[in-house]
Amino acid sequence: MRKIIHIDMDCYFAAVEMRDFPEFKGKPLAVGGRSDRRGVISTCNYEARKFGVRSAMSSHKALQLCPDLVLVPGRMEVYKSVSAQIRSVFTRYTDIIEPLSLDEAYLDVTDSPYCKGSATLMAKAIREEIFELTGLTASAGIAPIKFLAKIASDLNKPNGQYLITPEQIPAFVKDLPLIKIPGVGKVTAAKLEVLGLLNCQDVQQYPKDKLINAFGKFGVVLIDRAHGIDPRGLSMDRLRKSVGVETTLAQDIYTLEQCHQILPGLIQELATRCTKSAKQRQIHKQVVKLKFSDFKQTTIEHRSDELNINLFYQLLSQALARSQGRGIRLLGVSVGLSDSQVSEYTPAPYGAQLDLGL
Repeated sequence: MRKIIHIDMDCYFAAVEMRDFPEFKGKPLAVGGRSDRRGVISTCNYEARKFGVRSAMSSHKALQLCPDLVLVPGRMEVYKSVSAQIRSVFTRYTDIIEPLSLDEAYLDVTDSPYCKGSATLMAKAIREEIFELTGLTASAGIAPIKFLAKIASDLNKPNGQYLITPEQIPAFVKDLPLIKIPGVGKVTAAKLEVLGLLNCQDVQQYPKDKLINAFGKFGVVLIDRAHGIDPRGLSMDRLRKSVGVETTLAQDIYTLEQCHQILPGLIQELATRCTKSAKQRQIHKQVVKLKFSDFKQTTIEHRSDELNINLFYQLLSQALARSQGRGIRLLGVSVGLSDSQVSEYTPAPYGAQLDLGL
């Protein structure tokens, strides 16, 4: 059995702001874009959450729910710097670390000699060291497997931890709502509910072949998770799967011509990001994303082994055909990256096209 710790910082971006600006403490606070420019909440503190404010909510909606909400722009360079400090604490206990974002990571401490090998004591010590170094609190989940460690880290928030021992796994997963399992979003949960599947016990009793027919490979994963099985080790070299850029518009647009005014700039920015962050990686698809005025979104993708401008325009036309008269509030483009490497990454094949086209 492994000993896995999942560390999750408490309302990270907002916590950094409250640390650096004490006048924000005790007030509902959110980090996000301006409401008059269709900003979105990145994160918010617990005072704001009492009013129903949540991450990914529009700033406009958040201010409707909480008129006294203090809304501040993000300071990404500061968040990255503090994240590096937090990572330095992790490395004192183990070299097996899988970062998930700036504010959370898995740690495999199975063979760590610290705290007499106790993962529970190590989690406590890590949280205390993070607080001493940064002034920020963290929560932790400890379990023999990854997905349960992640779920556990949310059970005693903020500034707490929760342990699931190997012996406790069967009882813990029995009544676990499926929506709590990483990878089960609202859409998947709704489909499962149609089948009468609400918790892991329901899945345990459901015919496996029917679940696999309905959900494919994810059905197999879901069956494992429902039985408390997760054989995955930590991935220390996480490959980026895509590179993208998008913009939320100040006002809805409706026509293809209006989209064409925005698309070239997005493609140029995408090319720049590919050059910086996708070195030695092979493109395998291109994607266009639209979010409509009712907040529903659509994506169109097509296989491609190089960044082709004309293909983006074709995909945009196909995506716009799905608007059904709705306005467009967000436009984005991205490329999918394969696991295979190329001998020399260079934007030259499409760089000339960008110069000519733009």
